[in-house]
Formats: sequence, C-alpha cells, structure tokens
Amino acid sequence: MFENAFNNIDRVLRNDEGISSELDYAEQTSWVLFLKYLDDLEAERQDDAELKGEGYTPILEAPYRWQAWAAPKTNGKLDHNAAKTGEDLIDYVNRELFPYLKKFRVASDDPDTLEYKIGEIFSEIVNKFRSGYTLRDTLEIIDGLNFNSQAAKHELSDLYESRIKRMGNAGRNGGEYYTPRPLIRAMIKVVEPQIGETIYDGACGSAGFLCEAFEYLKRDDLSAKDWDTLQRKTFYGQEKKSLAYVLGIMNMILHGIDTPSIRHTNTLTENVMDIRERDRHDIVLANPPFGGGERKEVQQNFPIKSGETAYLFLQHFMRKLRAGGRGAIVIKNTFLSNTDGASVALRKELLETCNLHTVLDCPGGTFQGAGVKTVVLFFEKGSKTRSVWYYQLDPGRNLGKTNPLNDADLEEFVTLQMELEDSPQSWSVPVGSLDKATWDLSVKNPNAPEAEALRSPEQIIEDMLARDVETAHILEDIRGML
Repeated sequence: MFENAFNNIDRVLRNDEGISSELDYAEQTSWVLFLKYLDDLEAERQDDAELKGEGYTPILEAPYRWQAWAAPKTNGKLDHNAAKTGEDLIDYVNRELFPYLKKFRVASDDPDTLEYKIGEIFSEIVNKFRSGYTLRDTLEIIDGLNFNSQAAKHELSDLYESRIKRMGNAGRNGGEYYTPRPLIRAMIKVVEPQIGETIYDGACGSAGFLCEAFEYLKRDDLSAKDWDTLQRKTFYGQEKKSLAYVLGIMNMILHGIDTPSIRHTNTLTENVMDIRERDRHDIVLANPPFGGGERKEVQQNFPIKSGETAYLFLQHFMRKLRAGGRGAIVIKNTFLSNTDGASVALRKELLETCNLHTVLDCPGGTFQGAGVKTVVLFFEKGSKTRSVWYYQLDPGRNLGKTNPLNDADLEEFVTLQMELEDSPQSWSVPVGSLDKATWDLSVKNPNAPEAEALRSPEQIIEDMLARDVETAHILEDIRGML
C-alpha cells in the first residue's frame, strides 16, 4: 500500500511545474508527510490523555490542523466542498499555513522540542507546489497513510530511505546526504554502541548514521527505561543545510524516534576550545563533507587552520569525544598522505591523542558520483596510537549505481577487525616505523602480489616492430596460399 502511495505521489509531482528534480521531490514530500505525522501524533496523545482522564491541548490551533485544511471529512470521507483546492489551496498554504508554522521557532526556545522543530522546518522550507490541484492530489494520497504503528513506520522508513538514496544518486548536491547503508552498518558493528551511551553526528545530513544506530540498538525486549533512553538521551545531530535538516528529522521520525535531537546549525562555527565535558559524547559516527573551503573566521575556531572542511570536522569530532569514546569517520584517502602543513599536523594530533586502531580503505565507486576514494578512520580517545591495522576492501567487482556496495562485501572486514588479524587484505603498521617528519599513513598493502615492472618506451617500440615483421610474414604466407 505504501509503495503504491509513493509511486502515485511521484506521478502527481511530475505534473507540477514548480517541482523539477529529485531534491524537490524529497523536500516537498517531506513537509506534507511531516504534517500528517504531526496530526497522527496529536490524535494519539489526545487519546492517551482521555484514557487517563486528563486534558490535552494540541500543539496546532484548530484551523491549522490536518483535518481542518488538508483532509476535512464528513462521515469518514473527504468533504470536497470543505477541502480547498486550486489557487485557494496554494494561497492558504503560502499566506496562512506556513507563516503560522514559522512562528513556533520564536515561541519555543528549546531546540529539542517538537514545537521548535515545527518552526525550524517551516522557516527553511518553501512550498514549491504551483498547482493547487497537484497539491490536493498529494494531500489525499498522504492522508491514506498512517503513522500509528511501528510496522507502518518501518515500511515508510524503507521507502523514504529509497527516496533519499535516489536523490543522492541524482547528483553531487544530493549525494552529500547519502552514505551507503552497508558501510554505515559495518562502522556501527565495529564501534559497538551500547544503550546508555550517547551517539553524535555533527554533519548528519539525512541522519543515516543515527537511524542505523537506532536500528542496531532497538530490541523487542527493551525495558521502558531503556526505550526512553533510546528515544530521548542517545542520538544527537547537527546539520547546516536546510533540506538535509528536514530530511534528517523526517527520516528519524519514520524510523521510530518521535522527537529527534537534531539541531539546524553550522557545527564549524563552534570554537572547539569551548567544548566542555557536558558537551561530549561516547561515540561519533560521521561522513563530513569534504572540500568546500570555510571562511577565515570559521577557521579561527580550530587550532589547525585549513580550508578543507573535513579537516575542521575531524578536529571537532576528536574534541567532542569523551575520554575512552569511540569514533568512526569517513574521509578522503588523501588525508593519509598529503604533505601540506595542516594534513601533517592533524595526522600527528590524531595519532598522539587517540588510538587510531583501524583504517578501512574503500574502493572507488563506494560513493556513487563522488569521484573520490575514501577511507574510514576508527579511533578511541585518550591513548596514543601504537599500531594501525589496515583493511583494503576489494569486493571483486566494479561498484556503481547498478552494482552498489552490499553487507556481504563487508563481512570479512568486520570479522577480521575483531582481532585485527592479518590476511591478504589486511596488515598492521607500527607507529614507530612511520616517518616522524610527515606521519605518512598511506595504504600500502605488503601482502598484495607485486605488479609486473612496466616496459620502457624503447622496449615497447622494439616489441611493436617485431610484431609488425611477424604480421608481414603471416600476410605473405596467406597471399601465397591464395
């Protein structure tokens, strides 16, 4: 049912001239889904209050609730006479609904409340529907979905993930929001989060790391206390970009986290020297954006100045970890060997303040459309690195859109990493053997078969001439036979 609904929404959106890309599809579907989710949540809270003999005041005032404008019903069926459509619907959304919802950000000063998130989302999102008839069709399809069961949320979350993945494959900007889920799951298995620990992603995008960590930790036999801890005191994220922030909120809600602790802010504007113990977390999981180039005033927040965004994030994450905390961070593989001052200084700091115990070398094509090779750094805060264990991932095929990374590709890595075992794909390097001038951590597999030496240009020319003579003799023989 849900898959048909999403397919129908896609067909409807194609008819609206204001919605032209996969990013638009995801964004516009998200705000409508969010308001339907909010309506179902309000109804559930009201029912709970009535069962307890208590009163309940809805977050949204009556004229702005879903049942008043999106799906007014009579005898359980949509009342087409009461339902706005065409220009009336677009005018209502743009001039009344969105301005009303934006005010919640001012009314609430706690960014972790649902009220604040309503205001944040609708301060950043712009309604791109131009046709009220298209919007009316979309509203009617989404009104048929319900968020009142975990089974429904699970199916919806899978569909929503597929939409985010499709958006990520559509281009570079979309790709910023999507990290392959098999890679995320492998990273989580290595850091082994436990209930009671806090998990943080300061560049959370569509919240893939936080959602997968939730899936890893949740169980049917959790106590009420553990479930509350998982819901309210475990997952924390920050995201700079408006669309990614909205996608992250909606993604976590669909996975079953009712009030996601994601803040809409530029993480790098925080001075890392101001981070206190109360701000730190047990686990950091992230794939920070690379390149970009931050402004000079932003770079002043870090002891190692760099125009490379990922280097600033790595410094932030190292300081966000508590002593004994674990990190797993995706970064460009050039970080391991670049000779510029920032790269060398950052490698030195990482090795001297953390135990960089594992480096996972990912093959090209792991991140579709990115055009760069990446590694994953696994480290623990608080003790120096003595030895680094490398694993060179080789799925035995070229990765691409039709042949992406899967969980089976990473099984051997996860298994061998438990004991840091050597294999044809894995090996260890003692820090004592590194060049202290560069701290070069390049991936150089000593177990790989030696490549054949390349022929010199002179040898290549000589071989070509010999082959030409041989070809000429063969042709003469053929002509003789004719």
